[in-house]
Amino acid sequence: MTPWTWVVLLFASVATAISLYLSTRQKVHVSNHRNEVPDRFSETISLSAHQKAADYTIAKLKPGNIAQVIALILLFIWTIGGGLNALDALSRSLELSEIWTGVAFLLLFFLISQLLDLPIELYSTFGIEARFGFNKMTLRLYLADMVKQTTLMIVIAAPMGWVILSLMHGAGAAWWIYAWGVWTAFMLLMMWAFPTFIAPLFNKFNPLEDGEMKQRIEALLNRCGFKSKGLYVMDGSRRSSHGNAYFTGLGNAKRIVFFDTLLNQLEPIETEAVLAHELGHFHHGHVKKRLAVMIISSLAGFALLGWTMQQSWFYSGLGVTEASNQAALILFMLVLPAFTFALGPIMSYSSRKDEFEADAFAVSNSSGEALATALVKMYEDNASTLTPDPLYSRWHDSHPPAPIRIEHIEQELAKQTI
Repeated sequence: MTPWTWVVLLFASVATAISLYLSTRQKVHVSNHRNEVPDRFSETISLSAHQKAADYTIAKLKPGNIAQVIALILLFIWTIGGGLNALDALSRSLELSEIWTGVAFLLLFFLISQLLDLPIELYSTFGIEARFGFNKMTLRLYLADMVKQTTLMIVIAAPMGWVILSLMHGAGAAWWIYAWGVWTAFMLLMMWAFPTFIAPLFNKFNPLEDGEMKQRIEALLNRCGFKSKGLYVMDGSRRSSHGNAYFTGLGNAKRIVFFDTLLNQLEPIETEAVLAHELGHFHHGHVKKRLAVMIISSLAGFALLGWTMQQSWFYSGLGVTEASNQAALILFMLVLPAFTFALGPIMSYSSRKDEFEADAFAVSNSSGEALATALVKMYEDNASTLTPDPLYSRWHDSHPPAPIRIEHIEQELAKQTI
């Protein structure tokens, strides 16, 4: 093995070890606080609901830990174990052109990866989610979704793979700049097309019915100067009892989507407050900021790939005997998480800061009290733990823990009385 092999082995192993350590901390901390509801929530959350959230949180850690270990094992099976060499031989046996051989290589890798992920996904959906009363999906619907997702992956990934590989093959040393431009355009296109063409393949979206809810939301949108393509209710209950709401689309194609489960959980004023929080993300430019980060980071990624793929050690150190553009793409995707794992706390911190700003916007433009009660209901209905391990939460959680978030809302409410 080469020095590069040991570097990848070290970073991947350390990342996995840290992840398992944090998971153990989370399990112990949640277990230790399982039998007592935090004082702040003692009048709104029952002990049974609190214990259910603790048990659900702990149960979800197990498949996550297994997935981490399997991912580490697969990394070395694909690389120094000769997996990519075998896949390369299989792709070349199809006797396609050079570019289409690369496309076949990429598609086969993604299809195999999807199949390898299937057991844990099935266990999570029909084991854990079903055990805690959240799963509403039948096996037939699950398989239908999988077929649709696989078909979409082939239909979308094959042309994109062909374009990227063609640029890598014939655009010269600056191929990565052109590829980055294509990738950026593709991301923006998908954000625009998703609500109109892709999402309806999996769910039904009906306009929000007239009534107090719609009136409140339209009034809020007018106060905030936000324009959207429409207000929709999605049949989320077809697959899960978890509730949520989200914005999707770009420009004039923006949509506001509510899960039907969320509307059943919350009062109209609470739903308005939740939506005001989401509007806060747009008001503070969080969506644009995250998009800019994605675009800049992808540029850095393509530039780094453009350099590493020209280094012989990049291939030989990871068990690839015959360098190729498609092998470079997959190798880069396989090893990158080991080196970006340490960015987790930074990304979580940035996301939490955005959440606090969005909460403050909601308090100023709707009802802070309603936002607080809505969050408590959502934490309870979704069985989200109120007592996560602080270190685990800082590393992994994009949203602040419930006690911290409610306290921040109360501080914003106190400012209004001054």
